Amino acid sequence: MPGQAQTDAPALAATVVTATRTEADPQDVPASIGSVAGDDLRQGRAQVNISEALGSVPGLQARERQNYAQDVQISMRGFGTRATFGIRGLRLYVDGIPATQPDGQGQLSHVDLASAERIEVLRGPFSALYGNSSGGVLQVFTEEGRGAPRLRLDTAAGSDGLLRFGTKLSGNTGPNDSGVGYVLSASRFATDGYREHSAARRTLANAKLTLRPHEDGKLTLVANRVVLPKAEDPLGLERKDWQANPRGVAAAATNYNTRKSMDQTQAGLVYEHYLSEAHSVQGTLYGGQRSTQQFQSIPRNTQVSLPLHPGGVIDLDRDYAGADLRWTWHTRLADAPLTVVAGLAYDGLREDRRGYENFVGSALGVQGALRRDEHNRVNNFDQYLQADWRVTQRWTLNAGLRHSRIRVDSQDRYITAANPDDSGVARYGATLPVVGASFAITESLRIYASAGKGFETPTLNELSYRPDQLPGLNFGLNPARSKSVETGLKHRSAAFGEWTVAVFRTGTEDEIVTRTIDGRATATNAGRTRRNGLELSWEQRFLQHLRMQMAATLLDARYRDGANAGSRMPGLAKSSLYASAGWMPQQGWRAGADWRVLSKVYVNDANNDAAAGYGVLGLYTGYLARVGSWQLEGFVRADNLLDKRYAGSVIVNDATMPVGRYFEPAPGRNWLVGLSATLAL
Repeated sequence: MPGQAQTDAPALAATVVTATRTEADPQDVPASIGSVAGDDLRQGRAQVNISEALGSVPGLQARERQNYAQDVQISMRGFGTRATFGIRGLRLYVDGIPATQPDGQGQLSHVDLASAERIEVLRGPFSALYGNSSGGVLQVFTEEGRGAPRLRLDTAAGSDGLLRFGTKLSGNTGPNDSGVGYVLSASRFATDGYREHSAARRTLANAKLTLRPHEDGKLTLVANRVVLPKAEDPLGLERKDWQANPRGVAAAATNYNTRKSMDQTQAGLVYEHYLSEAHSVQGTLYGGQRSTQQFQSIPRNTQVSLPLHPGGVIDLDRDYAGADLRWTWHTRLADAPLTVVAGLAYDGLREDRRGYENFVGSALGVQGALRRDEHNRVNNFDQYLQADWRVTQRWTLNAGLRHSRIRVDSQDRYITAANPDDSGVARYGATLPVVGASFAITESLRIYASAGKGFETPTLNELSYRPDQLPGLNFGLNPARSKSVETGLKHRSAAFGEWTVAVFRTGTEDEIVTRTIDGRATATNAGRTRRNGLELSWEQRFLQHLRMQMAATLLDARYRDGANAGSRMPGLAKSSLYASAGWMPQQGWRAGADWRVLSKVYVNDANNDAAAGYGVLGLYTGYLARVGSWQLEGFVRADNLLDKRYAGSVIVNDATMPVGRYFEPAPGRNWLVGLSATLAL
């Protein structure tokens, strides 16, 4: 950094986050907010999975399952672990466009890491201001087109046949960024998979256009498409099979050729207009379509013996759309700055769900006779109000209120003499208050506290399959309701870097948990749970180019009543640690190392089996050179350098007979090589 002596500790740049819907320094917000810069997402990485660089955020566990038919597994403070596929219990956004649908299930397969500018992670009570299923909020912001045109080409190759090609074109058509800003990117990824029967291919395209029709307005258009023509599903392994051959698969995976295909197209429009210095409005419109077909390993005999069984092939077509209208008012109260945000949000989902047998005669893993056909609709209508009041130079007060109404409507179209009409309607609602305060002890040190209520409805997938394996939606499933409190310290200075400490407690009633029966996940309510936790983070820069980071989490999450009272909630590590160090000059040689440690993880509610804890080491080195109009970079990375054998994730509460296939093995020692070239046009 210019102007710094080699022995000085450079001050960390103050970041600006928008997690609470207004731009703010995270030091001044009474909430736990983490931010990961785009360069950290790409530096020495394959740019395939969002889990690659989220280890530096405390309270968040992002696990790479080595299974592209089931997606990455993300949880925050214990919310989200029950997901057998997709992401649940968390709210997801990409450039302000929801990636979580109104039923609470989200996907991040369409995120383009090559053009991501940053990721913001909001944890704790204030995440409830985003409505249903807000155990935490993860927002991805892609970069805007600025400056002269730039063309980037990159590729990465690694273990198990990993190969990725990417290209990106960005810039602005006008002087001083006064024209149309554009970022156009596309990538193609393929892998043979670490395990047998885990190959996948994926193509991704993303476009973002920004323009200012006048000096008081800004228009942003985002469009993307992701195609997953085939991703093989290796399923989980029993303990004995995992220990014997971590690359292997259950026989059911190959017998039924378990796999998934997916195609999603989405577009969104965001318009911001400044009415005056005090007032501004923002409108968001979006829509998309997603088709998914998944072949499961439901035993043939189960479907034959149960005439009302919905089958072993899931065929979904989803159309979704939504809008958000927001007003922001900057004023003063008692001669202190006050910001008020009020808004309305509507999201709608239409789903055609069909179920087929996964056999024809003696042939397995093929689409057979129709066993289910229904049309489902989900919509939510939310109203929210929040305020940020800078009472004095030291005191800041924040408060918010959100009211949510969700309706689920199912129309059964598969009705026979033996299969009656299973149509039905479910309605859910909640009013969610949040309040917080922050006090500046010194210029560099803040103390804060917050409290609020949360609300999580069952997703359509959880409603769609009843524990008794009968047809129709599981309308007996209740939403989970929670109360959270948090307090913490935030510090930033040149001498000691940036560090945070947060202590929290969350109590939940009607916790939704997963049961996997004969290869299919169903859901039920498990009574009350409690999550107590401690989170620590630290970041500092030394000698201009040396950067060090650390994130640690302690989480005690337990059932409070029922048959499993006192047991730990499965899928969660009691403790986790991430530490990294990197030498990152503007050009020349670069190098870095990271260490990830996770304690054991129970696989079921009974706590009678667990995936052992582990620690894995990764190393990276690369070289960056600027030659004329070109920027050239190459790197080599090795992960799990000590070749540890461990389970990267677990399938919670799997009830496959005779024993559960809980374990999803992680790769042993593996490598990655990448090259990129950027040309200033």
